[in-house]
Amino acid sequence: MTEPARDEAKSSGIGKAINGFLDRNGPGLLVTGAVAMAAQFLAEHYGAPAMLMALLLGIAFHFLSEEGRCVAGIEYSAKKILRIGVALLGMRISVDLLIQLGAQTILLLVAGLILTISFGLLIARLLKIDWKLALLTGGSVAICGASAAMAIAAVLPKSRDGERNLLVTVLGVTVLSTLAMILYPIIAHRLGLDDRATGIFFGGTIHDVAQVVGAGFSVSQVAGETATLVKLIRVTMLAPVVLTFSLILRNIPDEAGQDEVGKRPPLLPGFVVAFLILAAINSFGLIPAPVSTLGLDISRWALLAGIVAVGMKTSLKNLFEAGRETVTLVVAETIFIGCFILTGIFYLGHA
Repeated sequence: MTEPARDEAKSSGIGKAINGFLDRNGPGLLVTGAVAMAAQFLAEHYGAPAMLMALLLGIAFHFLSEEGRCVAGIEYSAKKILRIGVALLGMRISVDLLIQLGAQTILLLVAGLILTISFGLLIARLLKIDWKLALLTGGSVAICGASAAMAIAAVLPKSRDGERNLLVTVLGVTVLSTLAMILYPIIAHRLGLDDRATGIFFGGTIHDVAQVVGAGFSVSQVAGETATLVKLIRVTMLAPVVLTFSLILRNIPDEAGQDEVGKRPPLLPGFVVAFLILAAINSFGLIPAPVSTLGLDISRWALLAGIVAVGMKTSLKNLFEAGRETVTLVVAETIFIGCFILTGIFYLGHA
């Protein structure tokens, strides 16, 4: 075969693959993208959290995930697109962030993460709740809310209630983040925290980044900058936690008994590797500002589309069945990390 013929065959094969992908997933991807844009529009014009809007709108379109041409694309968004969004969060991370914050505060945040997840497992055992749900809620509360929940869910053993638990967890941390954005500034004022201590309190306890920024800058510029920095340090912990969970849980069979070697998850999940690589590149200052901005915008939209798809795959009936246990865990873990970080702030003399 001549060189031009080989090139033509290759391009033809790529074209067929792209067309096949679009035929399978195109309708579902278009639907999730359109609903994500609607959620963002509502968030910008009515002040509601975009993630919460995405969840609620996704649930309203649950019927699209049951049958029809959209099913494959919704599934693709709930898994692949969502993981792309988590991976691109690595562009926000750098070693400079760690240096700016100081060793004591970083140790406080790490201790808060470990103890919150451990506390969740303890409460789950006492209440006889599935330990996988405890890892999911504990990780989302301790790290970065909805983004962490979606990343952790990707490495947990598959279960019948996995998607339902993920949805309720995301809903819970999003609602609590919004409440915290309103209540925590009042608490900080009543406790007499200065601007730096207030920023550490907000960044170390509020679940989602947007609400951290909103709460911090509602107090002062210093509180806002400190809160954002502390929150990004918590986001940095996402990759190590997900990697640790993946290594520990990879040999545990799912509920369908699929524990064959060929069906085990990879030792290093691809999106975690991508997260770490992007964080390393960003630490050396090799990502231009326009590329970083574009990547973070793509990450935001990918996470939004992913949570829309998760919402579409969950029925209201299943959601109500799981609500009580999940809400109990999320609320208990939120109170725990709030009290722990406040105690640490006073102990370290930040207040």
